Parts: sequence; C-alpha cells; structure tokens
Amino acid sequence: MRYMRGVVWAGVAAAALAGTAGCGAETTRKAAEAVSHADTIMAALGRATDRTESLGSAEVKMTTTMNGGAPIAMEGTYSWGDGFAYDVEMDTRAAKMEALTHAPRIRALLVDGAYYYDTEPQPSGPLKGKEWMKVDVSAIFGDKGAQALSGSSNNGSPAAAMRGLKYASNAEDLGKETIGGKSTTHYRAVIDKNHMGKAKDALASGDDTVFNSMTGGTDSITMDIWVGAEDLPARLKETIGNATITMDFEKFGATADVKAPPAAQTGDVTELMKKAAARQ
Repeated sequence: MRYMRGVVWAGVAAAALAGTAGCGAETTRKAAEAVSHADTIMAALGRATDRTESLGSAEVKMTTTMNGGAPIAMEGTYSWGDGFAYDVEMDTRAAKMEALTHAPRIRALLVDGAYYYDTEPQPSGPLKGKEWMKVDVSAIFGDKGAQALSGSSNNGSPAAAMRGLKYASNAEDLGKETIGGKSTTHYRAVIDKNHMGKAKDALASGDDTVFNSMTGGTDSITMDIWVGAEDLPARLKETIGNATITMDFEKFGATADVKAPPAAQTGDVTELMKKAAARQ
C-alpha cells in the first residue's frame, strides 16, 4: 500500500518509553561529586516531568526522519490528560499518502488506540464513500505492543517519554542552548531495553512488526530534552532505531479534546494493513 509509510510514521511518532532505572552511589570524593551532579540532573528532569504531566496537553511542531530519508513535519495538539491522543496535520506528499487525498496537508488523529486519517472517499473497498481511514495501533506495533501503548498510563505521550528520563541512570547535562529564542539546558540519556518498562513490547527489536521493519527495531533509545523556563521542555528528541523524532513545544495546556470521527464516516483498513505487512 502506498500510504503505509505515512501510517507507520505516525506510529513511530506515537512511540515512547517508561523507564525504571535509578542512580547508584560511591564512597570516594570524586564519585560522590559525580553522584551529587547526577542528583541535580535527576531533580531537574523530575521537576520537568511533573510539570509536563500536570498540564496534560500541548501544541507541538514535530519532524520525523526514517532511514536517512527526507524529514516529515507535522503540527497540532498532543493530549495526555486522560489517555494519549493527538490531532495534527502533516504534509501529504512527504507522508506518501497522496493516493488518498489531493489536499496538500492531511489531518491525522490518534484516539482510543487507533489512528484516523482525513482522506477522500474511495470508489471501492473499505474506504468507499468514507471520509476517514482507521488503522488500529496493533497493525503497527503488534498485539503486545498495542497493549503496552494503550490505557490511561499515557504510554507513547511526551509525558511518558519524560518519565523514562526521570529514572535514567546515565543522564548528562550538556549545557545551555538557545531553542526557539529561549534559553534552555540540554540533557541526554540512553535507555536500554531492560529499562523500557511496558514500552519494551512495542519497541524491542526482536518482534516482527511493521514498526521494526521501518525503523530496524531498537534495543535502546537515545533521548535529548531541552528544559527552559518554568521547568518546561522546549524540545524533546528521541532516536529510535533508524528513526529520529524531534518535537518542539509551542504552548502547554488549554487544548481541545481529541475525539474519534463518527463511525458512519470511517472505513477500517486494519486487517488490510496487517495482510500487506505479512506479505512484505
């Protein structure tokens, strides 16, 4: 299917992790200083995580690259107050979804464990006379992965990604940087497969899923976060296998609820996607 890449890309953009690692301590002076510095980093990341979680939503601009290809950009609303959801627009041609709409930009939703795309009615098949295409998350991440990314825990959201940073044992302070005209502190951590929590079922390289076929799978994630004023992130970047997702936060809170399109206007292509992935 020509539009599979766009659907998979949206799935990659929805992936994140829930870390459980902690920090250790040594008795020597040098090690004690390192631990003290690590504690300072952990405290800063903890404050940023708590602030982000409490606000529940944000307006974002995001770009994703896969396998060194051209970046795909999207912008809109991310929500994690009551389950992870988004309502965004992306470039139709960059997402390889021009077979489904002549519009230069395509609207995409994630809500209740399914992706929805505002397409044009097709002459035949499940999208005949339908204005929205639906793809269940399981078509991208497999059944186990879909379960890991579902529910009220908000796995997949920016807040969930930051929880992984909060508990990372190897976070680094890379110094001050200006992002979008704002002064920020740049932090980085690498989180391995043993500390991904439930997200391991969605991201681990051993599973034969559409996600892994597009990204090469991953046994670790490199996460960068730029924290600015009021302990809020200005930018979050995740490197997941061959995919890199960079998200800039424009505004936090006070965004509209994300709702699924009416069922009567929706055509479900989940099974077609699964069969096409199996053939590949």
